[in-house]
Amino acid sequence: MLAADDASSSRGGLLRNLPIARLALYPALAYSFLFFVVPFLVMFCVSFWQRTRGRMEATWVLDNYTRFFSRDYLVDALYNSAEVTVFTTIISVMIAYPLAYILAFRVPQKWQKLILLTTVLPFWTAYVVRSYSWLLVLADNGIINSALVRVGLVAEPLTLAYTRGATVLGFVHFFTMLLTLTIYSSLIQIPRNFKQAASDLGASPLQTFLHVTLPLSVPGVAVGAFLTFVITIGDYITPQILGGNSEVLIPQAIILQVQRSANFPMAAVMSLVLMVLVTCVYLLFNRHLKMDRL
Repeated sequence: MLAADDASSSRGGLLRNLPIARLALYPALAYSFLFFVVPFLVMFCVSFWQRTRGRMEATWVLDNYTRFFSRDYLVDALYNSAEVTVFTTIISVMIAYPLAYILAFRVPQKWQKLILLTTVLPFWTAYVVRSYSWLLVLADNGIINSALVRVGLVAEPLTLAYTRGATVLGFVHFFTMLLTLTIYSSLIQIPRNFKQAASDLGASPLQTFLHVTLPLSVPGVAVGAFLTFVITIGDYITPQILGGNSEVLIPQAIILQVQRSANFPMAAVMSLVLMVLVTCVYLLFNRHLKMDRL
C-alpha cells in the first residue's frame, strides 16, 4: 500500500510539474524560431530576388538558380568542397578508429581519462591559431621544408602550403580528435562479455571485431563522421588560410559573392544548395547508419 501511495504521489507530482516543463520549452522554441526559422525564410525569399543596378528587386524568378548551375566555377566550388569533405571524413575515421579502439580496449582504465584529456587538448587552442600553426609548418621556409633542405633530400622547398593537401591536413588534425571521442564513447558501451561469448563460440579476434565490435560501434562512427562532414563543408577559415587561392570552396565562393559584388541573392542560392546537400547526407546517415540509436 505504501509503495502504491508513493507511486501515485510521484505521478501526481510529475503531472503538476508538466505545465512548468512545457513553459521551459517556450524560450528555446522562440530562440530557434527567431534565429533559425526566420533567417532561413528570409534567405529562401532572397534567393528568388534579382540584383539589378546595385539594388535588389523582389521579382521572384528562378534566374539565380539557373545561373548557379550554369556557371562552371560555382559548380566546381561545390564539387571541390564535397571532395575535400569526403577526403577529410574518410582519413579522419581511418586514423581515429584505431586510436579509439586502443584507448578503449588496450589502455588500462586508470590511464584512459588522462589520455582523453590529452586528446581534447587541440580543442583548447583557437581555430585560427591552429590553422596558422600548420601554415608555419608547411610554408616554404617552414619546419618540414627547412629540415628536408638541410638534410639534402630536396634541393628546393616543396609546395606544401596553399594546396588541397594542406587544407585536408588542417581538417584532419582537428576532426581526428573529435571522431576519437565519439567512437570511444561508443566502444566503451559494448559489454565485455559479448567478445568473450564470441571467443567461446570459436570466433577468432578478427571475426569478433568484424561481427561484434565493428557493427556495435557504427553509431559512434556515424555521429562523428556526420559532424565532420557538416563542419568541414561549411568551414571558411581553414581553406582560406591553408588552401589560399589554389582552389575555391563553396564557403569562399559565398563570401566572394557578398564582399566583392554584394550579390546577396546568389549567395542565398549557394547557401541553400549547401543546406540541401547537408540534409541529404543527414538522411543517408540517419537511415543506413542509424545514428539515432547511439
